[in-house]
Amino acid sequence: MSGRLYLVATPIGNLGDFSPRAVETLREVDFIAAEDTRVSLKLLNHFDVKKPLISYHEHNHVTAGQAVLARLLAGESCALVTDAGTPAVSDPGEDLVRLCAENGVDVQAVPGCCAAVAALAVSGLPTGRFTFEGFLTVNKKSRRERLESLKNEGRTMIFHEAPHKLRATLQDFSAVFGADRPIALCRELTKLHEETWRTTLGEAAAYYQVHTPRGEYVLVVAGAEQREEAAISLEEGAAQVLALKAQGIRLKDAAKEVAEHTGLSKNELYAAALEQA
Repeated sequence: MSGRLYLVATPIGNLGDFSPRAVETLREVDFIAAEDTRVSLKLLNHFDVKKPLISYHEHNHVTAGQAVLARLLAGESCALVTDAGTPAVSDPGEDLVRLCAENGVDVQAVPGCCAAVAALAVSGLPTGRFTFEGFLTVNKKSRRERLESLKNEGRTMIFHEAPHKLRATLQDFSAVFGADRPIALCRELTKLHEETWRTTLGEAAAYYQVHTPRGEYVLVVAGAEQREEAAISLEEGAAQVLALKAQGIRLKDAAKEVAEHTGLSKNELYAAALEQA
């Protein structure tokens, strides 16, 4: 009979957030797979947990995953932990979970801290629907393409960012999403210098051009405002444009006026009117 993999969420700054169930799970499993054994050892020592540690991280997850799976299939139990937060979320632990699922090994979550959800909760932005985007790539072209694909995303967006890349990220956000787009910058969550700044992308980008970013950030960005559906069709709108033109109004001005009271695109109205003229 195979063992079980436990996904144990660890504190993102405050050790008081580690649950009694999480401590109990670490004490009961046969071994612990950790992102950085040095970091996890400090946590285990704090809670007086004495268990064998092995490394499981981005650079060894293929071979380490097979080793963990073999032990699970042999009947051992394992707790997977990251340096901070929930394993398998924007984390190579997802590959281990998939391996277990493919091989019939039971996986259970021991819930706890998640920086993205904590930041969303305090952001002051809509929480009903959101998308987690994690860390952006450092490749400029791929980064811009990804942001362009999110330009019209209506859900609140959550990103992680390191301090040394924050300036460039905010500049890109402002350029693609617009300087007036609201953002909440959540810094050092649950730690001594925790701070949430609610502002706009333009103001945040300008501020950090002259101030040095410090600490780890979760960036919560408002979704794009959704245009209301037009009450009339484009063809009907173009007819209204032409009617105004017949009254002596310039076609461009007529298209602008119809766009304002119908919600249709000014450029699309102008082009459609030209076709009908």
